[in-house]
Amino acid sequence: MAFRQRVKKKMAENLLAPALLVLSHSPEGSYRLLAKGFDKIAVTEQHKMIASWLCNWVAEGNPGAPWLAKVLRQLHPNVRKNYIAKTIVDIFFRSPESFAKYKQEHGFRPPSVMMISPTMRCNYRCEGCYAANYATDDDLSPELFDRVLDEAKELTTKFCVVLGGEPFIYKPLLDIFERHRDVPFQVYTNGALIDEKMANKLAKLGNVAPQISIEGFREQTDARRGRGAFDRAIKAMDNLRQAGCVFAFSAMVNRDNVDVLTSDEFIDFMIEKGCLYGWYFLYMPIGEGANLDAMPTPEQRNQLRIAGKRFRETKPILIADFWNDATLTAGCISGGRSYFHINHKGDVEPCIFVHFATDNIKDVPLVDALNSPFFKGLRRMQPFCYNTLRPCPIIDHPKLMRMAIKKHGAYPTHKGAECLLTGEIAAGLDRYAQEVKELFDPVWDREYAQWAEKWTAGMDFPAGRIDARKAGYRLSREKEKAPITR
Repeated sequence: MAFRQRVKKKMAENLLAPALLVLSHSPEGSYRLLAKGFDKIAVTEQHKMIASWLCNWVAEGNPGAPWLAKVLRQLHPNVRKNYIAKTIVDIFFRSPESFAKYKQEHGFRPPSVMMISPTMRCNYRCEGCYAANYATDDDLSPELFDRVLDEAKELTTKFCVVLGGEPFIYKPLLDIFERHRDVPFQVYTNGALIDEKMANKLAKLGNVAPQISIEGFREQTDARRGRGAFDRAIKAMDNLRQAGCVFAFSAMVNRDNVDVLTSDEFIDFMIEKGCLYGWYFLYMPIGEGANLDAMPTPEQRNQLRIAGKRFRETKPILIADFWNDATLTAGCISGGRSYFHINHKGDVEPCIFVHFATDNIKDVPLVDALNSPFFKGLRRMQPFCYNTLRPCPIIDHPKLMRMAIKKHGAYPTHKGAECLLTGEIAAGLDRYAQEVKELFDPVWDREYAQWAEKWTAGMDFPAGRIDARKAGYRLSREKEKAPITR
């Protein structure tokens, strides 16, 4: 990153943190001051649209007003400084000019997020979890973790998501958070190890946001994670809220719990517990024990989409749906387009759900792994479809994923990953993708196509790629609607 850009970011961080502190003492009308600030730092059309939506959402009388008051009044000062301020500045100060310069020098645009699983050891044995397929005694060394974080920062990638297994089993974790105070970390955890002492440590650090895994209420959570899992997750939320941490819920949606997870009762309970936001992920049939029958149906995916829109319009919580919200990112963000994953063995994977790789961080610098033919090939295919309600190369375009893996000779990174390529799972995913297409193409035409034209303008795709995807999509839709003649 250019020296001037680094200075501007640091100045913005130093100004935003105390500004949030001042607003915390007088939150009435604070959204107006935030709006003015965002208006000054917003660079791209997307930044301006994000800032406009957020400032309207938190305005007096709107659903986000209580949310903003919670951010300003209840969070620990270190959390406002080291997580909230840094995250906001990182979003709005990733300038197109610095990206363009980096791409000219290195051949690709640096991703925004690094995901890393330093361990796959876990104190739970959850049904359908890919973590159970990994070895339990070969954690990523803390030295390698440090090195990868340093290399990511050189790429201007300064947001890190930590997964597992159970991350808090990894003993060096808090030391790594301490050494990299300039990095905001999201940690996906079952919450069992977050007692009052741990919550207070996280608040003091300020740069860590736990994402508590939960499947619904007690019945749904304990059914998948074991007896007592729900109570431990809720206790972790209570500890984090009392310590002044920012935290969220993380819910895996399957065929059996979708009604609970999309209910007002569940969301209201998460708000009561103090979650500022929440993530929805679909069950993915990957690894040994993959079960196509556990996947949400296309109709249930649409149910989740509708519920997410309703929650954002009526509830003081930010909802992120990893599949349905791909409309905001112009499709899949894997393969280093916006994020990538490093597993506990050092394999650099396109996605947390794509367990194939061609490079290992132990053998190559991070920049080389991200610019590998495998990753470049995936980025050249993105977006996989103009209809970004069908973003995923695993479950929405499985033939493309299989083609990329075969073309670049990607190796499976754990036993059972090959199930995506052949046999019953592969055939079932092909059928599922067709069913998703039949349901979501009319939804896209009706609700998203016109809006997407403006949103994707200026996004980092080669000239004409979006237009080409659109032309192919429209031709396909015309053929589908054409009367059958004999």
